Amino acid sequence: MWTLLLCSLLFASSCAPEKSFRVVDGIMLGTRLHIIADSPCDTLYTGVMAIDREAKASMSIFEEHSLLNRLNRNECDTLDHHITCNILLADSIHRLSKGAYDITVKPLVEAWGFAGREASANPNIDSLLEFVGMEKIRIEAGLLKKSDPRVAIDLNSIAKGYTVDLVAEYLEQTGAENYIVDIGGEVRCKGHNRQGGPWRIGVESPFDGNMTDGEHIERRIALNQGAMATSGNYRRYYLDQAGNKVAHTIDPRTGRSTLSRLLSTTVVAPSCAEADALCTMLLAMGDQEAKNFLNTHPELPAYLILSAEDGDGFEEYITPAMEALIMK
Repeated sequence: MWTLLLCSLLFASSCAPEKSFRVVDGIMLGTRLHIIADSPCDTLYTGVMAIDREAKASMSIFEEHSLLNRLNRNECDTLDHHITCNILLADSIHRLSKGAYDITVKPLVEAWGFAGREASANPNIDSLLEFVGMEKIRIEAGLLKKSDPRVAIDLNSIAKGYTVDLVAEYLEQTGAENYIVDIGGEVRCKGHNRQGGPWRIGVESPFDGNMTDGEHIERRIALNQGAMATSGNYRRYYLDQAGNKVAHTIDPRTGRSTLSRLLSTTVVAPSCAEADALCTMLLAMGDQEAKNFLNTHPELPAYLILSAEDGDGFEEYITPAMEALIMK
């Protein structure tokens, strides 16, 4: 059920004859990049940076001349392989979520002051909702068709995970059999770490304003195969003039910021694109709807962190499939 046929990206590589673990650190998609891999290739950084350029030129909403922005401005309608893959997966998650996940939320995200825009003083939600909905876009013979030219797509909830998958594919093409790829907390791994054990991935404590890099960990997940993503509203938020919290996760059904006791969602899936989108879906649902959904999908490894009902500390919700992956 939780499968995605990823699109291949081929690169020519100059590789050394002997394999050993290599570490690649840097900046990718504007955030932290960390790779450990037993690839024999001695030019991994160069190959990964080529993926970075290609991903941003295709899917970024921050690059003015990216294909996605040109599609949103109706300057063209021809899709590339990357955006096509993301729309198809997003549509399947949208249907699974009964509308809680939707990549056409861009007008709402901008109106609430995210995606690099200033917040509107009084956003006209009802008006903006007229241009939101996956049913308003379709793919036809490689072209993006919109029901209204004002419909716009935001892939921030899936593109980073998808790019992690592209890097993982690239590592395997260079001969890596054991690796971990981490782009800003979105992770995909295979095989074992340098000590011969499973890769261990931390889930950060979701207290407001936590901008540390792994200093506060709630749980550690052990993986030998697959991907993991975490989403939360504890970093990207602001207080409006009335002192109310406005978080970056927007419920496309209401047009408003999703605020509930649910602070953080973590999902394990075969691909990071899936894990990324599913995390956003659960966060948009809010605490009770997300738990109800997971109760009917116990096969999905998911870990929710909620604020305690009395406001003191955290509560956890862990599916049976995730319980088996949490390190004791």
